[in-house]
Amino acid sequence: MFNRILAQYVRLKLRFRRFPGSRNYWESRYQKGGNSGHGSYNQLAGFKSKVMNALVTELGIASVIEFGCGDGNQLRTMHYPRFIGLDVSPTAVQLCIEQFKQDRTKSFFLYAPEEFHDPLGVMQADMSISLDVLYHLIEDHVFARYMQHLFAAAKRYVVIYARDVDDTQLYHVRYRSHSAHIAQHYPEWELLRHIPSPFTFDRDPMNTSNVDFYLYRRRSKMLRPGAGPTHTYR
Repeated sequence: MFNRILAQYVRLKLRFRRFPGSRNYWESRYQKGGNSGHGSYNQLAGFKSKVMNALVTELGIASVIEFGCGDGNQLRTMHYPRFIGLDVSPTAVQLCIEQFKQDRTKSFFLYAPEEFHDPLGVMQADMSISLDVLYHLIEDHVFARYMQHLFAAAKRYVVIYARDVDDTQLYHVRYRSHSAHIAQHYPEWELLRHIPSPFTFDRDPMNTSNVDFYLYRRRSKMLRPGAGPTHTYR
């Protein structure tokens, strides 16, 4: 009983704490020695790697661009032929550059949404990915611009690892129904597969999650609805 009351109190404190903004929050977090969160470590990281590596092989992906590459820990276990990593935190980008400076298959850049304009498609890849990012985009305009860049950068597929529900903000977390947003703004893309997490959220937040994978594909008249790979990853 006491633990439940304490948890409710903490949630309320966080909800009304002044939020510094998505970009400032993450830069401050990395500057203070923080990391990308438990989703990039432990068994959740293992699950994400298993899914992503399988998709890359299965779909014949030659290049990947990630919007929100974080501290690079998750990237260590990903088998991407060619990779572009973007992040809003200069500290996170520098961490990635240092870790992978000998790896000539990976490039990293600072992602400044307001100064990101790519009509030439320089920042494009077979697959554009967003892992554990959408629910950290608190501001509506930040979320909308991010989604625009995420889908514009994808030649063939978009992978989203998030929770597809609308919910109230809890400090640096705000769940959104990304499927509704995509249906409204990007009708040329279709959901090819939903891959639920096998580690359903419970009292162990370090190793469980309520976040799933969503694989989107650009619509084509050559492909019948629902066609495509049907493997599961557990």
